[in-house]
Amino acid sequence: MSDLAPVLAAVAGGVFPALAWLWFWRREDRAHPEPKKLIALAFLAGMVTVGLVIPIQKYVAHFLFSTTAIFTAWSIIEEVMKYIAARITVLWRREDDEPIDPVIYMITVALGFAALENTLFLLSPLAGGSPVETIMTGNLRFVGATLLHVLSSAVVGMALAFSFYKPHRIHGWYVLGGVILAALLHSGFNFLILNAPEEHLLRTFAIVWGGVIAVLAGVEFVKRIKPRFRK
Repeated sequence: MSDLAPVLAAVAGGVFPALAWLWFWRREDRAHPEPKKLIALAFLAGMVTVGLVIPIQKYVAHFLFSTTAIFTAWSIIEEVMKYIAARITVLWRREDDEPIDPVIYMITVALGFAALENTLFLLSPLAGGSPVETIMTGNLRFVGATLLHVLSSAVVGMALAFSFYKPHRIHGWYVLGGVILAALLHSGFNFLILNAPEEHLLRTFAIVWGGVIAVLAGVEFVKRIKPRFRK
């Protein structure tokens, strides 16, 4: 049982905060909530995506020669793969029937991704028997990296929302713009983390919080989007 304790603690530390954020974001769609089974599917899809992303990132890293280039490529891979995961599992379903829905689904996939990613990050310090390091790692990822995934995926969801009632032929351009912007945000955060002095890390996380507040304001706008013409 003692061998399982670090694993169980890492899973709890990775998954429970993500579920707390999921509860928060689902309240934004409480008027017409998405089916719980699809929310669970999207969350699971995000977790599975971590396992697909890691080998791709390792392979790509062999062809890059700077830390900045590697983290930029990894950011792009993560944002593209999170969107593909959402598209394959939930975004094609009939339940995705109003502009707010793709935002919620993209955020759910992001939280599933963050849950497993955080679990893997926590496993190392826990296995080494360093509770202080574990608490610090968990707290920083809870306020920083987890919200970064939410923010970047929400940007893609917002792009889908804004194109929801527009002609189908231009949907792809909105998606492309959303994924590019998400990758830029993700890369920018990584650049700041890599280059900011340790005492200024909280400023970097504050930028992410500002982005999340902007997303909350955007969600309120998305809720008021109405069809102007048939697709």
